[in-house]
Amino acid sequence: MDQEIYRAAIITASDKGSVGERVDRSGPRVREMLESLGIEVVKTWIVPDEEDQIAALLREGSDDLKVDLIVTTGGTGLSPRDVTPQATKSVLDYEVPAIAEAMRAEGLKHTPRAMLSRGIVGVRKFTLIINLPGSEKAVSENLGAFLPVLEHALETMRDAAKDCGG
Repeated sequence: MDQEIYRAAIITASDKGSVGERVDRSGPRVREMLESLGIEVVKTWIVPDEEDQIAALLREGSDDLKVDLIVTTGGTGLSPRDVTPQATKSVLDYEVPAIAEAMRAEGLKHTPRAMLSRGIVGVRKFTLIINLPGSEKAVSENLGAFLPVLEHALETMRDAAKDCGG
């Protein structure tokens, strides 16, 4: 990224990960991808698949930490415990559906199971929130699809974008 410094937080939603029964590989992959762009990851959490806890962390990241970006991983499938999209929707000011659609389209190039992801993307105040699936492979595919426009999205949210036409 150019001269702008962007700050991010990562939330891994995993019942087993939150109690140490599963090693989180998706959160560290998100971190690696963001840091490779010069984005500073200021906070990471691993929490159980509890809607109220996820929503509270999304509010904390946006309202208190004032990060530019929050990436969640996990909890986007069809299981009754997969509640990350509901938690996210409850805190958003507005959705940005084309980002989620593009990420699912990229995932479908690799597996038909990508259509089962319910991840959403949206904005709370000045924070972009992106839901990713919980596997390291899906994180790489989904976030990788969005990285080419991430800086422009963050610039636009700061009202600092120089060229929105291309």
